[in-house]
Amino acid sequence: MHIMGREEAEAARRVIESKQLFRYRGGEGGETDQFEAEWAQYIGTAHALAVTSGTAALTCALVGIGIGPGDEVIVPAYTWIATPMAVLAAGGIPILAEVDDSLRLDPADAESKITRRTKAIIPVHMCGLPCNMDAILALARQHGLLVVEDACQADGGSYKGRRLGSLGLAGAHSFNQFKVITCGEGGAVVTSDQRVYERALIHHDVGAAFREHAEPLAEPVFAGLNFRMNEILSAVLRVQLTRLPGLLDTLRAQKRTMMDALKDEPAFTFNPGHDPEGDCASVLPLLFENASFARGFIRGMQDEGIDVGSPIDSGRHVYSNWGPILEKRGAHHPAIDPFNRCGYVVAYARDMCPRTLEYLARTVYVDTRIDRAPAELTELIHAIQRVARRKLSGTAK
Repeated sequence: MHIMGREEAEAARRVIESKQLFRYRGGEGGETDQFEAEWAQYIGTAHALAVTSGTAALTCALVGIGIGPGDEVIVPAYTWIATPMAVLAAGGIPILAEVDDSLRLDPADAESKITRRTKAIIPVHMCGLPCNMDAILALARQHGLLVVEDACQADGGSYKGRRLGSLGLAGAHSFNQFKVITCGEGGAVVTSDQRVYERALIHHDVGAAFREHAEPLAEPVFAGLNFRMNEILSAVLRVQLTRLPGLLDTLRAQKRTMMDALKDEPAFTFNPGHDPEGDCASVLPLLFENASFARGFIRGMQDEGIDVGSPIDSGRHVYSNWGPILEKRGAHHPAIDPFNRCGYVVAYARDMCPRTLEYLARTVYVDTRIDRAPAELTELIHAIQRVARRKLSGTAK
């Protein structure tokens, strides 16, 4: 969480005092409707649908584009487990593809995973770092695939001037406490496709048939779930959205300062970026020659009293730790498990994406921070330089 202050508290108080906490049955035109309109305008899509989490947003987006039993969806092997889980929730089969040295989906490996069953691809803008969307969109056009962007860690990021989430047929954002902006837990589906929006709208609300918007819908109402956002969280998000441009400016300036100071360091390079200007700048990734060098650098920084880490250690974001996926436990009941309904045997293995594991182990993340003072930033840069040079000379522990 970057900033949470008096304005958010006042927004929540306003809703509580109104006694209208539900977005429907009297809440129409209120905080959630207004946030959706503001988020759609900011992202540059015709529609935004506020939901309860980024996972809900991914699930609703996949339902929106029509994913179902037997449909394969390509996902990167480095992402939060919610990405493949959302595919299963929609009834599809997640197919894991390598990331490249940018730590985002490798378009070449994704292409090698395409079969006659492949229906969609999910590029994930991990840590706010934009994917190579030109290559991914070209791949999708060539093979007739649908694209759902997982922009859950990239609120406000962009690719060549377009907001992340707006380049595919649909996009998903998250407002969890650890995202760029937050209401504690929440998400949004974005799309400019009317049918995708209507299907997501129906799926997110088990009571869709009874809402004022039901009659104009072209899509017949089907059995949905409950991922509805409430008015308190939407009010908080409206304040957070006003903070977002300033947050990104601060983080980007901090990352540029570090990169300018460290660009000639011989101990590491920067992981390649596909659009530095659109990067959310949540982290500065440093790429070392091998995992041993990266591990030594982490220990050296810890000796300096500075916490840095490698994405290989995040556990939940690394495919080899996704027990429910690798062991093919796709639902609470075997009769509705997508792995049992697809008609063929899906093969996973903990070593199936070796390049992903290698690149993750060779990378060290240095976090940016909205509250980092200039003097603290200068000391961080000097510490990185000291440790990197000791490591290069062989004196690091």
